[in-house]
Amino acid sequence: MKRYFPILSWLPNYKKSYLSGDISAGITVGIMLIPQGMAYAMIAGLPPVFGLYAALIPQVIYAIMGTSRQLAIGPVAMDSLLIASGLGALSLTGINEYISMAIFLALFIGVIQVLLGFLKMGFLVNFLSKPVISGFTSAAALIIGITQLKHLLGISVTSNKTLQIIQQTLDQLDLINPVAVAVGISGILIMLLVKRIHSQIPAAIVVVILGIALAYFTPITDYDLKLVGKIPEGLPDFRIPNIPWTSLGDIFTLALAMSLIAFMEVVSIGKALEEKLKSNTINANQELIALGTGNILGSFFQCYPTTAGFSRTAVNFQAGAKTGVAAFISASLVALTLLFLTPVFYYLPNAILASIIMLAIRSLIDLKYPKELCKNQKDEFVLLMATFFITLLVGIQEGIILGVLFSLLLMVYRTSKPHMAVLGQIKGTTYFKNINRFSTDIIDRKDILVVRFDAQLFFGNKDYFYKQLKRHIKAKGYDLKTIIINAEAINYIDSSAIYILKFLILELRQRDLTLMIAAATGPTRDILFKTGVVDLLGAENLFVRVVEAVEYVEGVHPRTEIEDRVSRQKY
Repeated sequence: MKRYFPILSWLPNYKKSYLSGDISAGITVGIMLIPQGMAYAMIAGLPPVFGLYAALIPQVIYAIMGTSRQLAIGPVAMDSLLIASGLGALSLTGINEYISMAIFLALFIGVIQVLLGFLKMGFLVNFLSKPVISGFTSAAALIIGITQLKHLLGISVTSNKTLQIIQQTLDQLDLINPVAVAVGISGILIMLLVKRIHSQIPAAIVVVILGIALAYFTPITDYDLKLVGKIPEGLPDFRIPNIPWTSLGDIFTLALAMSLIAFMEVVSIGKALEEKLKSNTINANQELIALGTGNILGSFFQCYPTTAGFSRTAVNFQAGAKTGVAAFISASLVALTLLFLTPVFYYLPNAILASIIMLAIRSLIDLKYPKELCKNQKDEFVLLMATFFITLLVGIQEGIILGVLFSLLLMVYRTSKPHMAVLGQIKGTTYFKNINRFSTDIIDRKDILVVRFDAQLFFGNKDYFYKQLKRHIKAKGYDLKTIIINAEAINYIDSSAIYILKFLILELRQRDLTLMIAAATGPTRDILFKTGVVDLLGAENLFVRVVEAVEYVEGVHPRTEIEDRVSRQKY
């Protein structure tokens, strides 16, 4: 029970000293959640109240089942954008069907996450490399900003595609509402000013209050300034989500991508917190179960998909949150807002919500990391830029899927042509180093070739290994008698590579050349024994260290009985 419900571990040990920090953090995050939730629901194409619904059940469930005590769960910009992009591509008839599909998506995603958690599939997040995440996130942030232009400019845009949104915006430049622009820009400037005065002041709620007051007490709405409008009062009802059986195939890719992205956000934020707290509590598989359960139960209370928010988690941590009690407090604050304050939000201008989003996306755009990659690792820079432009110009789902595919192809390409170094003995030592790096201090013998292959040996690089070794053998000339493979970096050898090794041993033997293997790790030696390579090679040609192989060839260090026994047995 404690494994699946970590609250049973920390709640009995709760200290009074934690309470002040939890209350402060809970109130602060709750205040942030109210305008943010409404704004993010707008990104998703949903009525603002659904952002408040999504801020209730999922964060309470995570506080009970999650392995991090400071993560702030709720609606986020990234998931909201994915929903708008994915559902916008479907042929849905009206807002009610759109809402129904968004709620079902939370259920679908939750089921996938729980299933992945029970199957111990948390490692899948490792396939989302940092260049892919950075490129995708930066592009998504720009798309979010572009989708909010219609609210900031006071115009009407019907498309969900980036280029079409830009085109429709440019076509309506003469219809821009200067009042909406002034309100939106003022909101951004006020938030920047508030943050400059004191970073702990909830700038978003300040501009929300000012925006509501402006619309209520002045005739500014007479200038066609669009408001949020009527928000249903009260807590969300319990409803069983409608399952669109005919559309399951269409949204499966979206649900799977969002499941992994949401999980990636939770784990990456959680790991960053662990470094600050000097702790190690994050359990990837339990995080999947907690996040998925929150989405499943939330879908029965009209929640759309949720995950951890970067900014809210940072605020939660900085405000002094010690446990999940902070999440209970922030959820209670949102519930009180739904019960008593929804009529107030009728007068909230859409331009104010757009300004909150515009300012929030700044943290998602990373310029420093691409510069580092461009300077030091060109191939990963190309991967980042490819993901960025595909996401920006083609689509959200296509960007993340093709980004992951390209990163895997890059990995396969690297492992298919790994580094192979020719080694020489450093004068006066027993060390063997790359002759290209230590050319002046190396003993480069004509009769012995020592090579090191810096990767596992498998079907993808066996031919490269064979060709490179033959090239180095040819370069040595006719004086060559012995080839020594330094296998310390070879952590695995598959059946295809075993075939090449056996073929190589027989080929070299016909040319009166001796092949030796040195410094193989235990698992690699096991493979060499089990597959019969050692029988063909000869146990006398298997060494623990390269220097022993060289000295054996020279006759300086003949084998002792113990060394001979070691070479003939597995580690």
